[in-house]
Amino acid sequence: MSKRNCAETVRRSACAVGAFAVVCLMLVAPHAWGADDPNAVVATVGDHKISEKDLDAKLKVQLDQMRAKLEQQVNQMIETKSKNDDFRRQTLETMTDEYLLESAAKKDNLSVDDYVKKESSGKNGVTDDAAKKFFDQNKGNSPVQFNQIKPQLLTMMNKQALLERLRKQEPVKILLEPTRVAVNSGGHPTMGAKDAPVTIVEFTDLQCPYCKATEATLKQLRDKYGDKIRIVHMDYPLPFHAHAMDAANAARCANEQDKFWQYRESLFANQSKLAPADLKAAAKSLGMNTAKFDACFDSGKYTAQIKADQAAGEKVGVDGTPAFFIDGRQLTGAQPLPKFQELIDDELANGNGSTKQASAR
Repeated sequence: MSKRNCAETVRRSACAVGAFAVVCLMLVAPHAWGADDPNAVVATVGDHKISEKDLDAKLKVQLDQMRAKLEQQVNQMIETKSKNDDFRRQTLETMTDEYLLESAAKKDNLSVDDYVKKESSGKNGVTDDAAKKFFDQNKGNSPVQFNQIKPQLLTMMNKQALLERLRKQEPVKILLEPTRVAVNSGGHPTMGAKDAPVTIVEFTDLQCPYCKATEATLKQLRDKYGDKIRIVHMDYPLPFHAHAMDAANAARCANEQDKFWQYRESLFANQSKLAPADLKAAAKSLGMNTAKFDACFDSGKYTAQIKADQAAGEKVGVDGTPAFFIDGRQLTGAQPLPKFQELIDDELANGNGSTKQASAR
């Protein structure tokens, strides 16, 4: 896990805990902001009087319900987090990092902080220029300036560089087996070598802008890994995309003429033109047999198969697009390239692809 992701996780967790603490404080003492006299009248309806005590009694019922609901939500969040592969792996990686630093520091009879400072000085230290380069590459749209976080950034980068040196001396192997699900992707359009060691199954919606955004990432992966990866297309048209089902049907008709991937690319390239007439025009522009394509599309012959894909996706936890399964390991959303690389590299390094994915085909 990168230090930047770690910091973001901590920040979000702190915010969530802080917000929950404020809400709980409010729920503990509802009378704190009320009048001193519980019998004071706070409202009247004709001759009927509503006292501060009546109000507090009503508030107590509502606040108890809120408290129970919040506690249930927090318990669910904790339960989900405890089973999350990324969270478990990040925690395990933190434990191995701590052990490496503690062991190395002990050999030098130093505290961990003093050891890190010693090892980060001189030729081993990260330069200001290197830190500035890292900052510029990762700042995104953040308004934070380099000088504002320079000390913390140098500390983080020096510690990370030290850990990389220590891992070369004491290799770390993560044996935690990730959660995998079996995805029945047989008979679907594929790109890449049939015997590729890593299979990426994608549930996609051809009208989904996030699916379109991921196309560039998939191309980068194909360029980087070549025959080491195989990409499988499965349909998951979302109900609020008016032309998603039509586009999915049209792409399957294009597959009959061995033009699936070219057709898919053309649809992603212009998602504003997915009406039936546009779909037929796209087929013509790719040199397909238009009579055969039009007959296939007009019949809606693949609708049942597309719905079967949706059901298969729901069965393995898909609730949006794009959703990927890398040798059965789920990656949801338009994730950046490093997230894909992390899983693919892990599969290749551990030789899991050919064996673990076999049950998912």
